[in-house]
Amino acid sequence: MNRIKVIKTEEEYQEALERLSVLMDAAPGSEEESELELLAVLIQKYEEEHFPIALPDPIEAIKFRMEQQGLKRKDMVPYFGSQSKVSEVLNRKRPLSLSMIRALHEGLGIPAEVLLQESGKTLESMRFEPRVFPLKAMLDYGYFPDAKGLKHLKEYAEEFILKLLSPLESFSGQMVYCRRSAPPVSSAVGISNGHTKYQADNESDEAQVENDSSTGAINENALKAWQAKVLLDCRDQEINKKSSKPISKSFIGDIVKLSSFEKGPLFARQVLLDNGIHFIIEPHLPQTYLDGACFKAEDGLPVISLTLRHDRLDNFWFTLVHELVHIHLHLDHENVAFFDDVDDPVKHDCGPKEKEANDLASELLITDEIWQDKKSLFIHEVNNDAVVSLADELKINPAIVAGRIRWEVGDYSAYSDLVGFHKVRSLFT
Repeated sequence: MNRIKVIKTEEEYQEALERLSVLMDAAPGSEEESELELLAVLIQKYEEEHFPIALPDPIEAIKFRMEQQGLKRKDMVPYFGSQSKVSEVLNRKRPLSLSMIRALHEGLGIPAEVLLQESGKTLESMRFEPRVFPLKAMLDYGYFPDAKGLKHLKEYAEEFILKLLSPLESFSGQMVYCRRSAPPVSSAVGISNGHTKYQADNESDEAQVENDSSTGAINENALKAWQAKVLLDCRDQEINKKSSKPISKSFIGDIVKLSSFEKGPLFARQVLLDNGIHFIIEPHLPQTYLDGACFKAEDGLPVISLTLRHDRLDNFWFTLVHELVHIHLHLDHENVAFFDDVDDPVKHDCGPKEKEANDLASELLITDEIWQDKKSLFIHEVNNDAVVSLADELKINPAIVAGRIRWEVGDYSAYSDLVGFHKVRSLFT
């Protein structure tokens, strides 16, 4: 028997075919018959790899099964959703959705690989219910650029969401969220250790900023969608990847000094990008209650994303510094993603890491020593001049000082003219 080997090239394939034709008349039980059988297996394997048989057309497969079972177009409505969709799909004017494919596979037994047009592909069970996502808000914020309106998005929601969430497939870290419940929109929302609370009744622009349910339940699906959108935005962001290095407290202090400039938030973004830190502005989704977050991007670099749900300078600077502290203290040491409603960590029992971030952020914005020395000048009675004077001395924005006063005294109408309403979003739009 000739030496037989695995067929790897077209030349070897042709030689094998010639040898096979010679062996076709081999006597039963002979060595030639054994060689014939083995050669036939090797030829078949080569042909399967290099000349795969095309899968049947999915529409023709559907029509064939309809003919087999004597089904009329009206009988197909349960699989497509309506008579018009039946007509559009069978006339190739509407693509099959995953929900249609799942119904056809389960109801009519049409192979999933035929409907999906992928050899060997099996149909996974639905990972999620599209209705648990705030689809309209996501569409409005550009999560689905290929969707042709809300109706189209809902019909193919599973496909759109699977594509959106694809960046999270490589994220295996723990998600840490600083919120247990949310107060109604009309109540005060507090921010710890030197940050601002606001009273929605007194600040009409803020009253509608959340647009969330008053039950305060967190929509974790919306949270994951928001993170996925941030990761997708990072892919297209121009960033200096060669300058990535550990964040120091002095670096954060330099960022704080940028608050003294009118365009300080824009300057801060550029400094972060120049130093290998992604910076993304991504509006919050309903029932996420997010001010900011930090985690690792797909390229391994840290990313800070702010929502600007409260359009105030004091909120911007505290949230930014809070996330920078997370990177400085926590992000390089473990695979974790921090999602922050920068509220009172004791009230929400957010754990030691959030308290550490709040404490150090406050210290880096205004040291406790300076605060204790100066606060008597403006904390018991309104003194705008003293606030501005301290801010000038520290080379920071007066909004940072005013925000800390409002939080400490619990009067969220005080110093409203200094906290920088409507001074942030306009910069980034």
